[in-house]
Amino acid sequence: MAAVEEADAVAGGGRGRGRLQNFTLYAARSMFFVVGSDESRKQWRVLKIDRSQPSELNIYEDPITYSKSECKCLLEQLDHENNVTGGLNKISVCYGIVGFVKFLGPYYMLLITGRKKIGAICGHAIYAVTRSQMISLSDSAQSSYLPFVGAEYRYKRLLRAVDLTKDFFFSYSYNIMCSLQKNMCDGVPEEALYETMFVWNEFLSCGIRNHLKNTAWTVALVHGSFKQGKLSHAGKDCTFTLIARRSRHFAGTRYLRRGVDEKGRVANDVETEQIVFCDQPDEIPREITSVVQNRGSIPLFWSQGTRRLGFKPDIILEKKDDNFEATRLHFENLVNRYENPIIVLNMIKKQEKKPRESLLTEKLVDAINHINKDLPESDRLIYFHCDLQSICRRRSTEALALLCKVAACAMDLTGFFHCRRTPTMDDALNWLSLLNDGSEQSSDISQSASSSRRTQQDGNGLATPQRRQKGVLRTNCIDCLDRTNAAQIAYGLTALGHQLHALGIKDVPEVDLEDPLADDLMNFYREMGDRLALQYVGSAAHDKIPYKNNGRWVPLTLWPGLQRNLQRYYSHAFMDARKQEAINLFLGHIVPWQDKPELCDLDSDQHHDVGRSHFRKSLSVGNVTCEVNKDESNTDVRTRRNVISELLSYMDLDETDMPYSRPLLKRFLSDSSIQHEVHTYASVCDATTSNHVISELPSTMPLNGSDLSSSREMRLMGRFTNLGQYFANLEEWVAWVGTLCSR
Repeated sequence: MAAVEEADAVAGGGRGRGRLQNFTLYAARSMFFVVGSDESRKQWRVLKIDRSQPSELNIYEDPITYSKSECKCLLEQLDHENNVTGGLNKISVCYGIVGFVKFLGPYYMLLITGRKKIGAICGHAIYAVTRSQMISLSDSAQSSYLPFVGAEYRYKRLLRAVDLTKDFFFSYSYNIMCSLQKNMCDGVPEEALYETMFVWNEFLSCGIRNHLKNTAWTVALVHGSFKQGKLSHAGKDCTFTLIARRSRHFAGTRYLRRGVDEKGRVANDVETEQIVFCDQPDEIPREITSVVQNRGSIPLFWSQGTRRLGFKPDIILEKKDDNFEATRLHFENLVNRYENPIIVLNMIKKQEKKPRESLLTEKLVDAINHINKDLPESDRLIYFHCDLQSICRRRSTEALALLCKVAACAMDLTGFFHCRRTPTMDDALNWLSLLNDGSEQSSDISQSASSSRRTQQDGNGLATPQRRQKGVLRTNCIDCLDRTNAAQIAYGLTALGHQLHALGIKDVPEVDLEDPLADDLMNFYREMGDRLALQYVGSAAHDKIPYKNNGRWVPLTLWPGLQRNLQRYYSHAFMDARKQEAINLFLGHIVPWQDKPELCDLDSDQHHDVGRSHFRKSLSVGNVTCEVNKDESNTDVRTRRNVISELLSYMDLDETDMPYSRPLLKRFLSDSSIQHEVHTYASVCDATTSNHVISELPSTMPLNGSDLSSSREMRLMGRFTNLGQYFANLEEWVAWVGTLCSR
C-alpha cells in the first residue's frame, strides 16, 4: 500500500519539541486523514476531516498519541477498511495547516507544502513558506455539477492572489508574532496568540481551532519581512535579526487604505524589531538584546482620490472628528502594546505653496495637543517634526546625521531590552522553553517551561532582564515607506550601538556613520523597506539616504525614483483594486453568499457590507461618503476607458492607432509563448481571457483589422511587447488583464 510505504516520509526538523511539525495527508472516499509527528518522531497524532458533507466543517482529533509503529498499523487498518471504495491514498506531504475557507460550495483546506529555514532565534527555527496548496473537501465530480461553479472558480482564483510564498513566515516553537521582550517577560496565552494583530490567518484557522480547542495542527502566519545575518566588529561576531510584522487590521494597498478607522487602527501598521546576540557554538546565546519601533499611517480620517488618475492625488480630510476619538484610541492601543512614552516622529511637510501634506501636519498637531490636555504630564505624547524632503534638497548626506540625533533622544526615553543568562547544559532546555511557554508541548517540556517561568518571576536568575524597553518611537510620512525607512535606519543605527555596547562588543554605545557596521545595517533596512513597499504600493522603496561606494557617499540619482513612481502609478491604476479584494477575502472581511452579488460586481471598498451595492464606503472605513447615482455604472465604464487610453499612451499610440490595438492585444495574449509564461506564473489568463479583454476595450474600436499593413502591425506589436517588459515581468501585465476581466 502506497500510504503505508510513505509513512516514513513524515520526518522532523527544527528545534520545536513536542510540537507537530510534519504532516501527511491521506484521502479515503468519505474522510481525510492528517497524520502529524513531532521532531523526534516519537509522538504521532491523527486528525480526521469528514468529506461526506463538504459544505460543513466536521473535524475530529484522535485523542491517542501513537508511536511510529502504531501509526503504521493504524494506516494499514484504515486502508483495509476503505478497500471497497478505493482504499487510503496519499495526497500530500505538508508542514502545517493554514486554515479552512468556504465560498459558495464546499470547504477548502489550505496547506503549507513547502518551507525554507530562514533563521533561528535562541534555537527556535523560523521558516518561510515556499509552496502552498488548496484542497477541496469534495471530490471533483461533485464540484463540476455546482450551479455556481463559475463564481466559485473566481473566488478561488482571487484567494490565490494572496501569495503565501511572498513574505509570509512562521515558527513551530517561537511566538514570532510577538516581540522578544513580550515572549521573555510577559508571555501570551496559547488561545490568544492567533488573535494578535500580526497573525494573518486568524480568520482562516478559527474553524479548526474552535473545533479542536488547540493550535497543534495549524501554524500562525506573519506577513512582513524577516532577515537574519552576521555582523562583525573587532574580530567579534554577532547575529543580527530584523523582523517587520505587518498588522492584519485595516490592511491593504496604498490609496485604498489610508489613515485610521473608527477603532483606532491605522493603515500600513508595521512593527519593526531588531534583535542582536553574540554567536555561540551551541546556538544558545548567553545574552540577547532587542529594540522595537513602529510605523503607521497618520491617525486621522483622510484619503486620496482614486477616481482621477494622477501621480499625486489630492489629500482629502474625509471625516470631521472634533474630539479626535479615533486618534485617541490609536495612541491608547500603542500604550497598551509598548507602555509610555509614545514618541511621534512626523516626516511630512509643514509648509507648502499649495497646501497638501501640510493639511495633515496641522491636523495631527491639533489632535496631539487635544489628547495631551487630558493626560498627566508623564504620559503625554512626545511630538517631533522633521521635513526630510526639505533637508534632502539642501544636502542629502546631512539627513541621516540629523535623524540620528532625533533617534538618540528617543532611545534615551524608551531604552531597549537586554536579557542575560549563564546557561549550563541543563539550562539550555529552559532557555528554549522560556520562549515557548505559550505553546503546546509534551508534559516534560511543559513542566520545564513552567519551572523556568517561575524562576524568572522569582528573580533567581535563569533569565534576568538587565533592561526593558518602555515606550516606542512611532514614525510616519504620507505612505510610511520612503521617508519612514530613512528614520528607521537612523533609529536602528542608534540602537545597534547600544546593543553592541551592552553585549560587550563595543566600548562606546554608538556606531559611526563611516563604520562598516553602518553600511551592513543600512542594507538590512533597505531590503526590509523594499519588501514592505512592494506589499503596499507595488514597487521598491525610494532611497532617501545616499549609498556609499569605496568609502565615499554617492548622491542619489533621479532615474530610479522616476522608474519607481511609474511602477507605483501602474500598480495603483491597474492592480490595487484586485489586490485589495484578495486581501479582504483572505482576512475574512468578505464572506460570499449565494444570494449576494459577486465580489467583482462591487466596489473594492464595499467589503464590509457585501450586497449593499448602492452605498460606497469611504477610504477610511466607517464613513459612508455618498450614495451611488444611476449614472455610476456609466462613470465606471468611462473610467476604464480612460485607463486603457492612458496605458496606450505609454506606448506612444494616438487615436488613429486605437482601432488596431484590439486585434493586436488579442493576438498578443493568444501567443503560445505568452500562454506558457502565464501558466508558469499561475496567472489569470485562460482560454477566454482575450475575449474578455476585447469586450472591455472601447466599443468604438472596429474589430476588422484585415487592412493592417505588416510594417504597422510589427511596429504596434513591438510596443505591446515592450510595455510588458517595461513593467518588469509578465505576471504584472497579465494581472492587469485579470483586473479588466473581473469587472
